[in-house]
Amino acid sequence: MNPNNNTHLLDAVCRRGVLVATSVRYWRGCKKLSPEDLGLDPAHVSERLIQLGHKRLIPRDALQAFALIESRVQASVESASFPFLGGIGRFVPNPRLGDLTDTLDKLRDEFREATLDFVAGYSPLRENALAEWREAAQHMNGSAERLIATIEQSFPPAGEIAKRFAFETRLFQIAAPDSIRLEVVEGVAEFEAVEDRRRIAEDATRRMQNDLDGFIRESVASLREETARLAGEVLATIDGSENGVHQRTLNRLTTFIDSFRTLNFAGDQQLEQTLERFRRDLLSRSAEEYRNQPGAMASLTDGLSRLRENAVQLARSDAREVISRFGQMGTRRLAAVG
Repeated sequence: MNPNNNTHLLDAVCRRGVLVATSVRYWRGCKKLSPEDLGLDPAHVSERLIQLGHKRLIPRDALQAFALIESRVQASVESASFPFLGGIGRFVPNPRLGDLTDTLDKLRDEFREATLDFVAGYSPLRENALAEWREAAQHMNGSAERLIATIEQSFPPAGEIAKRFAFETRLFQIAAPDSIRLEVVEGVAEFEAVEDRRRIAEDATRRMQNDLDGFIRESVASLREETARLAGEVLATIDGSENGVHQRTLNRLTTFIDSFRTLNFAGDQQLEQTLERFRRDLLSRSAEEYRNQPGAMASLTDGLSRLRENAVQLARSDAREVISRFGQMGTRRLAAVG
């Protein structure tokens, strides 16, 4: 691909969204046991008969709130973004950024409250867990004393447990590495260092630009595939229902079309126009109207079949036209700046 076009793609991507990176970190309450922890000789432990590995120090439900928050964070980010250049971050289109940050802020507040509750109850939780471990150790082969000592040492001190919890969200503006400007240098070593920095920056820029084409193609294809999958699922739901279509099914289609518009950063006009026609022609009726009008119901299922087939064909086709139009956004900006 033309390097200039890649530059335009990079500029267009920079304008259309940001990268987001989230991290939900909490104490997992696990300890990886070894044969020595049980007072056993590793040379005489059969892996076929004895499984050690990670064991829970505390009951699973003690950390359930954090696991739920972590899964909700992941689901929220994934539904509002696309994996960027091999997973170095998630690309969030600008229209989705506000809602996503609001959702993450609320989840951060929940995480903070859950952390405060856990830290406040950590000492009695630790003591109860150790009591259960002491009881269990009496029924295990090996050294109960050594096992309990290992378990006790695996619990963080009460004064340090809060440090094991953190919720972070970082936003990054996408940009190619800045070119290294020419500087007056006094010696060969300084000159070589400047040249090395310039070469590294240019190589990183080239690699990013070369990957952008694939990123946009994958993002466009994923939305097209999701459209086809949804149309197929709705058809299956209708076919499997004795009462025809439900309002929540129609609402699901409307919500998807609204979501598509905010995720369609690359400007897939063909599919967006198809979805808008589907909304206009087939989502203006209520579910009750469809159930009472067999002809209208036939139109809905026929429209869903055409939507699925169209989305499948688009997903299998080359997105060259979409990428070309998308790159023109960067061209216009560069012309305006120049």
